[in-house]
Amino acid sequence: MYACDIMSDVANKILLIVLDGASDRPVEGRTPLSEADKPNLDALAYGGINGIMDTVGPGIRPGSDTSHLAILGYDPYKYYTGRGPFEAAGVGIDVKGGDIAFRVNFATVENGVVIDRRAGRISDTDGLAKAINEEVKVPGIEVIFKRSTGHRGALVLRGRGLSAAISDTDPKKEGLPIKECHALDDTPEAKRTAEAVNSISRQVLSLLDGMPENLERKRQGLPPGNAILIRGAGEVPHIPPFQERYGLKGAVIAAAGLIIGIGKMCGLEHIPVGSMEVEASGSSARAKMKKALETLETHDFVLVNIKGADEAGHDGDFEKKKSFLEATDAAFKDVLKLKDVLVIVTVDHSTPVSIKDHSADPVPIMMHGPGIRIDDVASYNELVAYKGGLHRIRGMDVMPIALDLINRTKKFGA
Repeated sequence: MYACDIMSDVANKILLIVLDGASDRPVEGRTPLSEADKPNLDALAYGGINGIMDTVGPGIRPGSDTSHLAILGYDPYKYYTGRGPFEAAGVGIDVKGGDIAFRVNFATVENGVVIDRRAGRISDTDGLAKAINEEVKVPGIEVIFKRSTGHRGALVLRGRGLSAAISDTDPKKEGLPIKECHALDDTPEAKRTAEAVNSISRQVLSLLDGMPENLERKRQGLPPGNAILIRGAGEVPHIPPFQERYGLKGAVIAAAGLIIGIGKMCGLEHIPVGSMEVEASGSSARAKMKKALETLETHDFVLVNIKGADEAGHDGDFEKKKSFLEATDAAFKDVLKLKDVLVIVTVDHSTPVSIKDHSADPVPIMMHGPGIRIDDVASYNELVAYKGGLHRIRGMDVMPIALDLINRTKKFGA
């Protein structure tokens, strides 16, 4: 069906590609992956071994953070303390053990009520972020703030006597006031941290409302970014470095700050790929894959995250998701030519268009490269992957299987 070059017997490098949120539930027997015209992805599946995967566990609805940790071989039940630390690392904050980190949205508040949780999807926030980082003060605590992509940002509190056992300030919908942050236990550390977060919320609202950037947005009829919503508190964990754990020099290629942060905290080198603000395009995927193939010349392991299908799933748009996957397929053309690389293509979680959110449905996974026991699956999609030779695995199984296929595992027993 497909012509493939003869490959060497053993791969010596790993290319792990995560199609973020690409897996789905059938709608009238169809999914975007099963319907998409994707000859290159299908060729990889046809020449490889396929299966389905529970990224965290059967029936567990995973986030992108917990699923990526598991796929990289880091037990999320041990190393996941909240999304904040990964977001902070992803935007370039040098997080340290014991820091309390948060993910943040710029928002619009009028008369004490949140009227837009994303401030009109504001993107020009450099000045606002700089003001927060320089002007907001809490006695005895270092406040570090940095913008991320779009309306997002990250906040870190550094000092003694802090705790991540606190509630979010995000009301989760418009028409409600910013929530007061509360301690989730009776410790003085949690109470002190909650008070610090409430102080920061009040200071930011007072500081940003009259800034020139927001006055100009109001003049143009745009929602000002005059407040921040703080959520996802987590204490920065100690994560064993990837190279020490596996003996592989690794890199991460992604646009989302969360994925960049996970990679960096696991010891992967972040390889930037120009401007990746707009993810939902085939050109973004092609740029990432081109950079990934270049990076494989100097690294043993490369993780690539391709995001657009997840956004279409959250929008509930079947055709948009299918079209994105079709546009992305060209990025895999040169991957087929790799001869000494184990290529793994999988999904971090299902994002069915029918529910517009993550689900616990298992995702397809495929491995292609030298020494693979090729099965009879001829298409990369969640409706047929279960027929393959990998059968049903967990996210935590990926790295042990991959390491064995590149001959990097030690024998267990005599």
